[in-house]
Amino acid sequence: MMKNQTRLPLSARLSFIVLALAVTLLTSCAASQATTPSAGTAQPDNQTASPDSLESLVKYSSSFTSSFDTVITVIGYASSQAEFDHWADLAESEFAKLHQLFDIYHEYPGINNLMTINQQAGKGPVQVDALILDLIEFYLANDHLAPGKVSPSLGSVLAVWHDHREAAESGQATVPNLSDLQAAAEHMDPAAVKIDRQASTLELTDPLVRLDVGAVAKGYATEIVAQSLIEQGMTSGIISAGGSNVRLIGKPADPARETWAIGIQNPFVSMLIPEGQSVDVILTNNTSIVTSGDYQRYYLVDGVIYHHLIDPDTLMPANHQRAVTIVTPDSGLADYLSTAVFLLPYADGRKLVESLPDCEALWIFQDGSMQATDGLAALLKDKAMGNAKDMAEGLGK
Repeated sequence: MMKNQTRLPLSARLSFIVLALAVTLLTSCAASQATTPSAGTAQPDNQTASPDSLESLVKYSSSFTSSFDTVITVIGYASSQAEFDHWADLAESEFAKLHQLFDIYHEYPGINNLMTINQQAGKGPVQVDALILDLIEFYLANDHLAPGKVSPSLGSVLAVWHDHREAAESGQATVPNLSDLQAAAEHMDPAAVKIDRQASTLELTDPLVRLDVGAVAKGYATEIVAQSLIEQGMTSGIISAGGSNVRLIGKPADPARETWAIGIQNPFVSMLIPEGQSVDVILTNNTSIVTSGDYQRYYLVDGVIYHHLIDPDTLMPANHQRAVTIVTPDSGLADYLSTAVFLLPYADGRKLVESLPDCEALWIFQDGSMQATDGLAALLKDKAMGNAKDMAEGLGK
């Protein structure tokens, strides 16, 4: 049951197509498809329910487009429409709050958000909500995983690329001048970000440093919302933020099924094609699945893709692989790692993933080949044995 049925803009409709595929897979997954979760993958809740109690729960869904420039869908098994509506309203409200706090492009009445901080760069401390400080500190605390690759202080360079993507949408598709990127890179300085917890302030000491939390904000927000829904009694559900960021809560409250089933987008298939987009299906519970890829936000110049995942070392879009999917319990960390691993060469990214507990990954390369960590391969329906490019070409035959 869809709570909202508003006509969506094209970009939102494209995101919804991906989600629709995932929902189709969810409803078609039978218990016979389930696999036993292996080490390094989140386990289902210990709570169990009798078949009779499971049968009393009904699956509901609600979608909204008011946050993070994407379609966010909440799916949950509830005892009544009223119970689910409470969860859905809570999710929409919390996502809206977090979107406004983390927004670098818009101001909101009575809120000092990231745009406010950027506007006040070099002018002293800005008092902000503790959630902003939490997010910035989350970045800083995880920087050791891939030093300098994923930082909130990359905004000066990312802004140059953002302006060029915006111009491309109106027919002015060009690549930024290297000199402009290098000038902006002089102000990618995490040391210029000063946090005072006691005063609840954040200061940018360099007037040209700009914050941009796009690499992590959606996943970080999704985890906050998931924890709120769990606290409010949800034991079986899904939050999908744009289809590329999926948080699984518990296991399906359906006696016929043992796991959720989430399709992995094929980067070689146009998002306008609703069938055959999945390269494989992850069968798992109670974890997060986040994908970063070169096909999500990009533009073309002379047939070359220029996407939004910028390597701060080269100042250009990374081209080691076409997509990386991370599976790990915390959605914020999954979002962080999907970006970091995408920006790293495969060998370095795999080494990083395998060094972390409860973390698995899948890589899709330019030739369509795929590689998965052992723990994730055990959860994949087809064990990542196919070739994504061949699959895409097969759709046209």
